[in-house]
Amino acid sequence: MINLKFPEKMDERVVIIVPARMASSRLYGKVMLPIMGKSLLARMVERIGMIQHQASIVIATTEGAEDNVIAQEAENLNIPCYRGSLGNLLDRHYQAAKFFNADVVVKIPADCPLIDPRIIDKVLEYFFSNRQKFDYVSNLYPATYPDGNDVEVMTIACLKQAWENAGRPYDFEHTSPYIYENPLIFNIGNVTWETGLDYSMSHRFALDHPEDFYFIERVFKELYPVCNRFSCQDIINLLKLKPEIYEINARYNSTNWYNKHLSEVKPEFAMA
Repeated sequence: MINLKFPEKMDERVVIIVPARMASSRLYGKVMLPIMGKSLLARMVERIGMIQHQASIVIATTEGAEDNVIAQEAENLNIPCYRGSLGNLLDRHYQAAKFFNADVVVKIPADCPLIDPRIIDKVLEYFFSNRQKFDYVSNLYPATYPDGNDVEVMTIACLKQAWENAGRPYDFEHTSPYIYENPLIFNIGNVTWETGLDYSMSHRFALDHPEDFYFIERVFKELYPVCNRFSCQDIINLLKLKPEIYEINARYNSTNWYNKHLSEVKPEFAMA
């Protein structure tokens, strides 16, 4: 899927890579769960496709037979699919980016089906407005947006350098730690929520637990019929109006993938 509304430099190819697989320790097959007649993966691709910047979307899944369904869904959505390593997500990202001739790589996890396209655009705009300044820009270090609005943008040279030099299992599993933990090697930028608020550990829009699915399903049913391009602020307004929706997965608000690996993260990058 290519969006031509807001082109960058014509000699730079932006590829948004969405890693997706059926295996999940807490909620198997979560990206293929149905939301209003379509898979969560399809809903997420739909939202990413609403961005204003020019970009291609690629689904990056594994070579395992259980992920054939992911590859088939990508075909159904008319989205390119790359199949690579199961355990080494860094390699899968790099190989997919190289295969599709990316100059700029955007990583958006498949467990973020409520991601706001406006936030993706904001991070991309910051990256391109400082094109010669940063190798890597995200909205995660530090994070301020509600969990589930994860956007990481990097040059292909930056990703390649991480692929060549990273060595920890943690680096391979999460793609970018080698980059953001080495500010003496890479020029790193961060985008914070313009509201000045920090909802990163109090509002959870990501998908990892059954309760997260029930939350996401309810949000879609409430907001999608009104406006399919509903925003992060629209979700927050809904939760204020109907706090019972907020409570669906509230007990997981302070948990995310980062917490499981705090012992492996350099002290200066550990979140409180």
